[in-house]
Amino acid sequence: MSIFDQRESDIRAYCRVYPAVFDKAQNARQTDENGKEYIDFFAGAGVLNFGHNNKRMKQAIIDYLQADGVLHSLDLHTTAKRKFMQRFTEVILEPRNMPHKMQFMGPTGTNAVEAALKIARRATGRRQVVAFAHGFHGMTLGSLACTANAYFRGASGVPLEHVVHYPFGCEAPCQSCEMGCGTELLDHLAAQYADSSSGLQAPAAFLVEAIQAEGGVNVASKAWLQKLAKLAKSLGSLLIVDDIQVGVGRTGSFFSFDDCNIDPDVICLAKGVGGIGTPLAMNLVKPEVDKHWSPGEHTGTFRGQNLSFVAGCEALSYFENSELMDEVKTKTAQIRSAVDPLEKYPQVQVRGKGMIVGLDVGSGDRASDILKQCFEQGLLITACGTGGRVLKIIPPLTIPSEDLAEGLEILVTTAEKVLEAA
Repeated sequence: MSIFDQRESDIRAYCRVYPAVFDKAQNARQTDENGKEYIDFFAGAGVLNFGHNNKRMKQAIIDYLQADGVLHSLDLHTTAKRKFMQRFTEVILEPRNMPHKMQFMGPTGTNAVEAALKIARRATGRRQVVAFAHGFHGMTLGSLACTANAYFRGASGVPLEHVVHYPFGCEAPCQSCEMGCGTELLDHLAAQYADSSSGLQAPAAFLVEAIQAEGGVNVASKAWLQKLAKLAKSLGSLLIVDDIQVGVGRTGSFFSFDDCNIDPDVICLAKGVGGIGTPLAMNLVKPEVDKHWSPGEHTGTFRGQNLSFVAGCEALSYFENSELMDEVKTKTAQIRSAVDPLEKYPQVQVRGKGMIVGLDVGSGDRASDILKQCFEQGLLITACGTGGRVLKIIPPLTIPSEDLAEGLEILVTTAEKVLEAA
């Protein structure tokens, strides 16, 4: 038995899907200890938007370490944090006329969601939060209450309260959504909130992903998001957008909702915002909401990981011009031209936006067969959605087009083989 089997908790998951011991990685390729290479269509579940061991970020970290830069600082001021905040303001916030403040908590996405829920309840004086079917927001108790997946919720051990789930407004009806999509529900919901005898009270916040990544790569329609934002504002509720997995350039712009004409009160970021894979979670909070915090009221030992500030600052250079985002658009077309023809199979639906694409093959067993065979051929890809029926294509944005083509060839050929046998 390996040390992993002997000593690591049975909670481990991804390593059961990818039974290899990885040793090295560069951009969109990982190499195991036996020297076998794998093309990475998983990218740390969206952490590695800029690839493994990004050379620019790695050099920036090396320079910082050699200069004895501060590594751990709680929320003390550091030169690394100042540089990151200034650059984020100049590159991301000011061009969008966003007044939002940056709140650092740490170190992962669920911490960002927890802080967002807390400030929403504090700012509004209300308890209930509205989340959506198929949504995923984290594993700690507050964010888990907002997560819809029954398997994850079942591990809580306590009631998950003060959250209600409504249907998600998909861009196009998705095979895994049985609750209905569209703006009609929001009209009905608005009427109920307006009716003082309906029994419904206005919530503290609406928490939503513009693209439900773990939920099955379900893309919200722009009209639905706009109506949701309008409803939140009319009720004095906060609009919280969880952009943790699909932000930081994944869809061809920094935020996944940049083209949706909405104005969130809180935006949750993590994963890719740290650049190189070191942890960083950050909420963007409107000043009139942020003022409800008192100093030290929400803390965290690793709120402000300086190596992540250094790498994340370098990551922001990718947004100073359109070069990478233009590449994302080109690679998006490359992905869709390869996988869209699979919709010739009646059980298949392709969904996505930018470089996150879901291949819904209609069955968790079918998706698992494809995933395992892809792994054997040197492609790392994961499944998501109800029953694990959706294969999620989420490679580094910096993946060379040759590696992308090779990985897509493995995926499409394998999928066709499994689908033909179904």
